[in-house]
Amino acid sequence: MPPGNLIDGRAIAKQLLDELAGRIATLKSRGVQPGLAFVRVGDDPASKVYVGRKEKTCAELGVLSETHVLNEQANEADLLALLERLNADARWHGILVQAPLPAHINQARVYSTVRPDKDVDGFHPVNMGKLMLGDVSGFRPCTPAGIRELLIRAGVKISGAEAVVLGRGNIVGKPMAALLCQKEKHANATVTICHSGTRDIAAHCRRAEILIAAMGVPEFVKADMVKPGATVIDVGVNRIEGLAGKGSSRLVGDVDFLAVQPIAGKITPNPGGVGPMTIAMLLQNTVRAAELASE
Repeated sequence: MPPGNLIDGRAIAKQLLDELAGRIATLKSRGVQPGLAFVRVGDDPASKVYVGRKEKTCAELGVLSETHVLNEQANEADLLALLERLNADARWHGILVQAPLPAHINQARVYSTVRPDKDVDGFHPVNMGKLMLGDVSGFRPCTPAGIRELLIRAGVKISGAEAVVLGRGNIVGKPMAALLCQKEKHANATVTICHSGTRDIAAHCRRAEILIAAMGVPEFVKADMVKPGATVIDVGVNRIEGLAGKGSSRLVGDVDFLAVQPIAGKITPNPGGVGPMTIAMLLQNTVRAAELASE
């Protein structure tokens, strides 16, 4: 299958960011510069890269950003105190706490401390609750929202579709399923969530017209698990040992891309699929937070 079935996440993310530029210009004409504060705990290499990409996008768009780094041994009280300071600082319309956090820090407590109106990651219980209730006034988690936007802009029909989500995590799996089954435009799918306790996952996958892989298992989705013509979205980011052997590694998704691409109707590359959309939706949430704060 030629690369005509690729869903280009970079190109679609650029469309979104170009659309945001006008909204940012309008805010600045009213004396408001959208601001996004990043918080990172420890020196996880992947976290450094992710925050760096987000900072770069902020700079390109003219969004004010600042990164606060605490050391790996920082206690939870110090992190919560920092978040309260950022909550109170009017420069910051959005606050993002980069995962993963060290094991001694309660992630749920951290996400609950960020003010819901600054929770541009969409992880505060208020925003998660609004998603479940179909209340569009909340911020929706960036990766699921980005995947839905990919589907819409790639011309994938969601309404009435059989969708299967592999993974039940709070960051992607659960909110993704909630987004797809909402009673609203570009939703109304019939959604199955599969996880480590699911019997015969392959049978569920073969029913899917939209298959979203977010399990964190390298190249889990094989060709014989995919319905011909299905849309396949690969969320996974997994580091495995490279072909050169010891000491080398490479990143792969949750989908065996080379095997699945010839069968899929549409498929996201990895990288270049979901990742850029997550950043674009983060910036979209931040601009919206600035708009709401300036009303």
